[in-house]
Amino acid sequence: MNLPNKLTILRIVMIPFFVLFMLLPVTGPSDKWIALALFIAASLTDLLDGHIARKYNLITNFGKFMDPLADKLLVCSALICLVELGRIPSWMVIVIIAREFIISGFRLIASDNGVVIAASYWGKFKTTFQMVMICLMIADLEALHLLTNIVMWIALILTVVSLLDYLIKNKEVMRETK
Repeated sequence: MNLPNKLTILRIVMIPFFVLFMLLPVTGPSDKWIALALFIAASLTDLLDGHIARKYNLITNFGKFMDPLADKLLVCSALICLVELGRIPSWMVIVIIAREFIISGFRLIASDNGVVIAASYWGKFKTTFQMVMICLMIADLEALHLLTNIVMWIALILTVVSLLDYLIKNKEVMRETK
């Protein structure tokens, strides 16, 4: 159990606390700020664990499996909480989550065929905008309402573009090989 894997586990452990502060009245008005701090901290563990794993060659099968799963759990938990709070339309969350399922399935098929599909720049932009969008929606500041809506639409567009990019660039993965 190396440091990157411990950070991945920490991210997963933070999710229920994040959800608790997002949805239940725990401390009152400061709940959303605690939830925001937890979300940012959990997001930063994702950057940190990947950086450490690559820099010090600490890449493990556990990390390859759990890191993307932890990311999806964090983002999906946040998006579902935001639907519950009426801050994002459910259809947008369905599109975002559907993209994650499709890419995960696509990567699984590729892996079975011995192909590794690396993260694309479109996927990285998508992730960045989704994280910023979620932070803005958690903060829920009236002065940033327009910015939040713009970032939300950019995140949605990047979600679709990154999906199409993955599918087009890796279409041979779906072809049957004998």
